[in-house]
Amino acid sequence: MSQREHASARGRGMAGEEILGKAYDARLMGRIWVFVRPHWRLLIVAFALMPISVGFELAQPYVLKVAIDDYIAAGRIDGLGPVALLFVGLVAMQSLTSYAQLYVLNLLGQRSMRDLRLRTYSHVLSQRAAFFDRMPVGRLLTRMTSDVESINEMFAAGVVTLAADMLKLIGIIVMMLVLNVELALITFCTIPLLAAVVEYARRGMRASFRTIRVKLAAMNAYLAEHLAGMKVVQLFTRERRALREFNQINRDHRDAYLGAIKADVSLYAIVEAISVVAVASIAWYSTGRIGEGVLTVGLVIAFIEYINKFFIPVRDLSAKYTVMQSAMAATERIMTLLERDEPDAPVTQQPADRADATGEAIEFEDVRFGYRDDEEILHGVSFRVPRGETVAVVGPTGSGKSTIIRLLTRLYEPQHGVVRLDGRDVRGLTCADVRSRVAVVSQDVFLFSGTIADNVRLGRLDASDEDVDRALESVGANRMLARRGATPDEPVAETGSNFSAGERQLLAFARAMVRDPDVLVLDEATAHVDPEAEAVIEQGLEALMRDRTSLVIAHRLSTVRRADRILVIVRGRLVEQGTHDELLALGGVYARLEGTLAR
Repeated sequence: MSQREHASARGRGMAGEEILGKAYDARLMGRIWVFVRPHWRLLIVAFALMPISVGFELAQPYVLKVAIDDYIAAGRIDGLGPVALLFVGLVAMQSLTSYAQLYVLNLLGQRSMRDLRLRTYSHVLSQRAAFFDRMPVGRLLTRMTSDVESINEMFAAGVVTLAADMLKLIGIIVMMLVLNVELALITFCTIPLLAAVVEYARRGMRASFRTIRVKLAAMNAYLAEHLAGMKVVQLFTRERRALREFNQINRDHRDAYLGAIKADVSLYAIVEAISVVAVASIAWYSTGRIGEGVLTVGLVIAFIEYINKFFIPVRDLSAKYTVMQSAMAATERIMTLLERDEPDAPVTQQPADRADATGEAIEFEDVRFGYRDDEEILHGVSFRVPRGETVAVVGPTGSGKSTIIRLLTRLYEPQHGVVRLDGRDVRGLTCADVRSRVAVVSQDVFLFSGTIADNVRLGRLDASDEDVDRALESVGANRMLARRGATPDEPVAETGSNFSAGERQLLAFARAMVRDPDVLVLDEATAHVDPEAEAVIEQGLEALMRDRTSLVIAHRLSTVRRADRILVIVRGRLVEQGTHDELLALGGVYARLEGTLAR
């Protein structure tokens, strides 16, 4: 892969992925607390079980000391049974309380993350189309899946378990000082070296983790793009090239882990070595003291047990640090997404009943709009569509025809001017009200997994089976089903891949028919329909458009001729309007376009 291609692949997923703050950020934890708070009882139970579990664990070495010094060394074997049962009971109770604590923590995490995932998805659903223009789908999927899961891991192996480890370390230090101050001080001599090793590992893991996030984002973005465009990859025989590019990205992702692996292994190995040195020091120091009667065998063995328990949390610190670092970074990214708000514009007036509507069905008044601030697509477009009239919009590709539809349905808001529906500014109507009145059938039909009937009643869930059957029949889709030997309960694969483009278009017409809209918008809706299929749906389209206001963007002359009026848009300006014959007689832009429309 060339340097330019490699940089391009890296850039596909890097933006927004380099967020890497503290391993613990109180501000971010406060944001997460909003989702944890409804389940506070589970959190209290988890924290209540924590000292109980630690207490059962720390009591075990002391009971072992008693068994050795008071019974085994003293030759009182008869009394050893109850002590042994006590030790086994402590181990059993520790296991049970640890199990309960982890169960409660995971339950807390799952319930909290369910709420967070729902909140994130709800936020995404409320955004306008401009939001999705700037937010890649792959990144949104990452936010609602792997990022949420990273936060969930924090509950099972992060902040609460770190608190348990701190409580355990403090308890061990207290027990060591209670048993023998001299042995405790010998053990504590290793703490400065231990702190230095932990800090070294922390810095190494932090640097590696930043690179890992960038490489992972690049991999996700590459996979999402190429899986979505797999047909194009295969048609242009780019399989080998795509494999080489992915191999390089995959190799970079693998190499990014080397630093984290080295830091993790170094921490584990050095902490293990320090623990061995601490145990050896205690054993060496205790050798003569046991003979002098200053120390006992049971005390030394108990002390060694406490040393081993002391170093286990430190040894596992790298894994917990990684979990916390990942969780904080994921929280930062999710909260950034939730703060990135481009919702539907506020409603400035209460929508009235349709029966009371006055004015033209559709009206654009001096509308100016651009997808970017520095590039205006529509330049002062004004037109009116009376009720029941069919108006066709034609023009060269990129002239702004589809933009008109997006403004009418409030996917975008005009920067200047007014778009009216039934005489009311669409910004004064709720998006749900606007879109319940306007049905859009585009050239790119999206079908969801489910059945044909599910997709037909997509915009009207209360539609009966009879309504679905009538809609399918009216647009000729029943003939398509008959050819396939299918029924409305026929399964639909992901994106409708088991249906042809023409069949998907017929189902889109049926979907619009069952919705029974006031305004029908056809956005090049017959572009992918072959002549035979177009003849089948001609009658259905006529029934669908009867007694409705229709706005048609078309490239076919047959569709344009059927319109009561034709609007000609060129470079975002309305340059001509009239009937087919009037525009031909004018000899202007439309007359030059007619040859293209006829093809």
